[in-house]
Amino acid sequence: MQAFRAAVFAALFITGTPLLAQDITLRSRDGGIELNGTLLGFDGEFYRVETRYGELTVDSSGVLCDGVGCPSLTDFVAEMRVSGSATIGDVLMPALIEGFALRNGLEAERLQLGDTGFRYELTDPAEDRVVGRFDFRISSTDAGFADLLADEADIVMALREIRDNEEALASEAGLGDLSHPNRSRVLALDAMIPVVAANNPVNALSLSDLARILSGRLSNWRELGGPDAPVVLHLRNAESGLSQGIEDRLLRPSGLELDGEIIRHAGNAALAEAVAGDPFGIGLASYSEIGNTKPLYITGSCGFQLRGRRAEIKTEDYPLTAPMFLYLPARRLPALARDFLAFTRSAPAQIVIRRAGFVDQAPEELALNLQGDRLANAIAVAEGEGGLALLQHMVTALAPMRRLTTSFRFEPGSVRLDAQSRSNVQQLARSLEAGEYDGRELVFVGFSDGQGDADANLEIARKRADAVRTAVEQAAEAADLDRIGMATEAFGEAMPMACDDTVWGRQVNRRVEVWVN
Repeated sequence: MQAFRAAVFAALFITGTPLLAQDITLRSRDGGIELNGTLLGFDGEFYRVETRYGELTVDSSGVLCDGVGCPSLTDFVAEMRVSGSATIGDVLMPALIEGFALRNGLEAERLQLGDTGFRYELTDPAEDRVVGRFDFRISSTDAGFADLLADEADIVMALREIRDNEEALASEAGLGDLSHPNRSRVLALDAMIPVVAANNPVNALSLSDLARILSGRLSNWRELGGPDAPVVLHLRNAESGLSQGIEDRLLRPSGLELDGEIIRHAGNAALAEAVAGDPFGIGLASYSEIGNTKPLYITGSCGFQLRGRRAEIKTEDYPLTAPMFLYLPARRLPALARDFLAFTRSAPAQIVIRRAGFVDQAPEELALNLQGDRLANAIAVAEGEGGLALLQHMVTALAPMRRLTTSFRFEPGSVRLDAQSRSNVQQLARSLEAGEYDGRELVFVGFSDGQGDADANLEIARKRADAVRTAVEQAAEAADLDRIGMATEAFGEAMPMACDDTVWGRQVNRRVEVWVN
């Protein structure tokens, strides 16, 4: 009876598969307590019931259900509705579901549901029955959040972070705080790559010039060292998370807006194909689909060049990295769905992500002698004897170690880690819990931009390194930290990744790296 009382007053946000509302009666197994209400949902483990006390959640293991609306406990089929970004939904999620099924001895069958939807049915061949259904609606990030708010989706696929108005509406709808780290996860990494036709003579542009193109303030290739011809801008459709990510991350911090003539495309492949055939075109393509276009380097007034390659995207050294999110409301998902979400963070899933053409989050180790571009840039900007001495100290300290591709950066003007970095905290914490770094030393190394006093920057970098180390240790609750060496170090402005003359460049330079012995 005590267990029943505990079950009745469980968290009110736990929900499951929507069912037709029907009256049921739940009785404790000893018959001492009876609860009448309307069944709202069942996730294979918990009933969600509307009662005179409000909406309650009851553990099915502690009660007996009576009424025509009672679901079968033995034939339950987990059902999930997934909506949002076509970039994620067309290739990546299907590949992950098929990988999950194979890993768990299930058979996955894909069924088409109209022009923009499909279903994956997962069957257990040992029991010869369907155990799960994943229904997909392929549209846009905007539409995914709208479906969640309308209770037509359980998971949102998004190519940008949730916006303030969406977050407020979700909270009002009882979906929880979707800005909380537990309510979202980075599934994989994409990037926005500026691309042109192969015969275009321009090879690089600055982020400032890119922003001017997007805002309609730069309209002739002559301003970039190219021919005297108009710049033709190609972008994804306005509802695309990739397009909205451009506005959120590149334009708004500078007070700019998209303007001028824009040729819109419904898909990434269509955009790449159009730019490849347009001698005066430029587009922002997905890293996973640049087609036959020529990617441009990102450069700056100091001469640094950044290219959207896999390693730079994974370390977030490339400034236009685009995390691929799954957003989850504050309610309980069926066990099969929870198992799938856990699989997406596993090592086998990272292999699936790479094969699908995206950048995974599995940590990789990079030796210092393979980072020649970074060292060359550092030497070029080192000022005076003090700067060279700090650089020499850094090289001496880091030479015996290897850099992890797991890096950490902060939101502009904030001490809060950005979305990719918050995901990296969880990824690194799980690696520590799994014992992957037992017997090794992890050093959290802080770097800063070059604005202001060098000593002050060094102290800021050290504080950021300490903060990231603390966040990882707190997240790794099950890790035996006595088996792992943990330390912090800071080298301030000794190794810049980008020019400090723009907001984006300074943002790239303010970071915490992880090096391992």
